[in-house]
This record gives sequence, structure tokens and C-alpha cells, in this order.
Amino acid sequence: MTTLFISDLHLSAERPAIIALFERFLDERARRGAALYILGDLFEYWIGDEAVAQPEYRPAIESLKRCTDHGLPVFVMHGNRDFLLGEGFMRATGCRLLPDPTVIDLYDEKVLVMHGDTLCTDDVDYQRFRRMVRDPDWIAQFIAKPLAERIAMAQDLRETSKTATAAKKPEIMDVNPGAVEAVMHAHRVRHLIHGHTHRPAQHELVLDGAPARRTVLGDWYEQGSVLACTPQQCVLERLD
Repeated sequence: MTTLFISDLHLSAERPAIIALFERFLDERARRGAALYILGDLFEYWIGDEAVAQPEYRPAIESLKRCTDHGLPVFVMHGNRDFLLGEGFMRATGCRLLPDPTVIDLYDEKVLVMHGDTLCTDDVDYQRFRRMVRDPDWIAQFIAKPLAERIAMAQDLRETSKTATAAKKPEIMDVNPGAVEAVMHAHRVRHLIHGHTHRPAQHELVLDGAPARRTVLGDWYEQGSVLACTPQQCVLERLD
């Protein structure tokens, strides 16, 4: 059987075709697999688990629940857009939340999975913003606000992020090689899988004089992207 990895779907009512593609992927492909790992930014934004009742999220949530009811283990990691996914999301979908980072056993190989944003250490402004919104006091104040106000704040933050990203050099927003090497050393792995940068590729590395790999998952803005792993190989695939 195949273990599947995806990330950066950024599901939103503004892109119904991608929601439909995700539903088909779950119903026709994923449920036949061994496990599915979603490594962050499943949703364009998540304003707290009251969002499970929002009509725009219901198709994805119900499709995930069909998969987990079918017996597929689905693991979800927080991204920079949906880090408020919580117990309510898990109950509604049957998914399990994973800490970022996490080491998994992939066909007898230790593999590190991450969202990937913490590897972009050259983007100092983003790392400062990340620390702010992940602070428990900031989260508590945000969750205490009325739903409509939270939605408006999330939309404003999204637009601010788009503007800031457009003004940055591409290399600043990519991973820092030293950060990659450090995290792989710290977790004693030779294969790292992550998303966030939207630059799908399989990079061959040399770590302590031996071969290593870094696999970057693609986003789902124009089409789908999935890493399909068997005991023999891991292949990046494009989904149209």
C-alpha cells in the first residue's frame, strides 16, 4: 500500500475547483492508501473550531470523515494559516493532529515531517510574526473575539501577508540550508519531508558524508500535488 503526503491546499470557497479536486483525491485515491499525512495549511485560514460548522468547510470535513470512517489513518499538522485547528476539528473529521516537527516510521525508515515554515530563518519578519500569533496570550485574545471579527482579522492578515510576500526576494522565503541540516541532525534522520515553500522537488543532500534527502511538497493553487511513498520509492505526483 501507499503512504501519501500533501500540504498547502489552502482550501477556500474562492477556489471551489480545488475543493472538488481534494474531495475526489480523498474518495478515489487516499482511502485506498496506508495513511495520509497533511503537513499544514489545509485551509486558507482557520479562526477556531467553530469553523467546522461553516458551509465553505463542510465538503472537505465530510470527505475527511468518510476516509477515517473507512479506516484510513489521517494525520494533520498545523500550518502557518491553520494553526488553530483543535479538538473540534479532530472530532468532526476523525483526523489526528501531529506536533510540528514529528519523526515517523515510513517503511522502517525514520523520516522527519514538518510544515516547513520554521526552516525559513532568513525571513526575519515572518519569524517575528509567527512568534506573535503562536503566543498563548495572543491566541486567547483572538479566540475570545466574536466570530465575525475573527474572520475579518484573518482576511486582513491574509491580504497583509500577500503584500509582504510580493515585496520579498524569493530566496529569503526559501529554507535556510543550515536550518535544514541542524533539524535533521537534531532528529537523527536522513529524510525530511515538508511543505510551506510551494517549491515541489526532491533534493539530494550529503549529511555527515552520507546521502540524505529533502522532499518539498507542492501547493494546490492551480493543481494538486502529492508525494506517494511505497517501500521501494517516493514519487512526487501532480494532480489535475
